[in-house]
Amino acid sequence: MQKKITPQILSQKVADIIRQKITIGELPPGEKLSETALSETLEISRNTLREVFRILTQEGLLTYKPNRGVFVSVPDMATIMDIYRVRRLIECDALRHSYSMHPAINKMINKVNEAKVFQNQQDWNGVGTCNMHFHTAIVELSDSPRLFKQYQLISAELRLAFGLLNDPQLLHAPYIEKNEHILRLLMDGKAQEAAIAMDEYLEISERTVLAAFSRQNLC
Repeated sequence: MQKKITPQILSQKVADIIRQKITIGELPPGEKLSETALSETLEISRNTLREVFRILTQEGLLTYKPNRGVFVSVPDMATIMDIYRVRRLIECDALRHSYSMHPAINKMINKVNEAKVFQNQQDWNGVGTCNMHFHTAIVELSDSPRLFKQYQLISAELRLAFGLLNDPQLLHAPYIEKNEHILRLLMDGKAQEAAIAMDEYLEISERTVLAAFSRQNLC
């Protein structure tokens, strides 16, 4: 007999789906979400979808505007800075305490190779998605389910920050080589050097996103 899915579990599963759509860039910042379209696409009731909206609004991924509807959130400068603060705490520590034979390294290798394929195709959103998965694999080095769960939320918020840039090539192209450099250090057993390289990497990335945010506000 098949176990019945409770409304709470269903809401969490659908929240995961929408969160993933944000993480891969399918739902960009500022986009209005249609209850009708989403409930039909996801084959759920509007009541369930409203509960999903509530969950993701609490997480900061969605924003409710009275008389206008629900929108994908647009991160502010404080949010962007906090995202990178958390990334340093999680990713650099994961690299610092990693070992060169960890299974997550194969995932990192695959994502670097996939990113190069997308680069040759000039598919910069594809490169960006590979980059997100590369960093998720870094978090897997920690072997901490709690950190991994927290990073899933950070990944979605981070993609929203990336969505502020009108030029995805400018954002993602330089990091293919940087990802490969960090991977090479890790495979050579130089975990401390990999963590230092990641800290420098994140500083450059943060400055790039904050600069894009500032330019957007000046327009």
